[in-house]
Amino acid sequence: MKKILSALIITISLSAFNITNGLTDVVEALKVGNANIVSKYFDNIVEISLSGKSNNYSKSQGEIILKDFFTNNTVKSFTVIHQGAAGDSEFCIGTLVTQRGNFRTTLNLKQKGDKKVLQEIKFEN
Repeated sequence: MKKILSALIITISLSAFNITNGLTDVVEALKVGNANIVSKYFDNIVEISLSGKSNNYSKSQGEIILKDFFTNNTVKSFTVIHQGAAGDSEFCIGTLVTQRGNFRTTLNLKQKGDKKVLQEIKFEN
């Protein structure tokens, strides 16, 4: 009985960690300009804004847009300025430092089922 209870507690703990881990993973991926990891958290449709121009993309289109952005703007660092949560949503505001300049970056994630999904990412210079 103790083994079953221990296994259940571990499973629940790991599940809870995975649910809240989305924002942390996205932030870490932004620090190194890794579009593959960021795109793993994209919702089915993701809104991407680049310097005031915004559009909705599928996961695969969004990954291509993000890869192109990182190719043209080699990432040096990403620093979180503010982050928070409200209900089933999380947000983060930070500064993405690239070789071509700094971008104020906003991330909006929402709980969908058992994971957090990135619904919006904005890069403003």
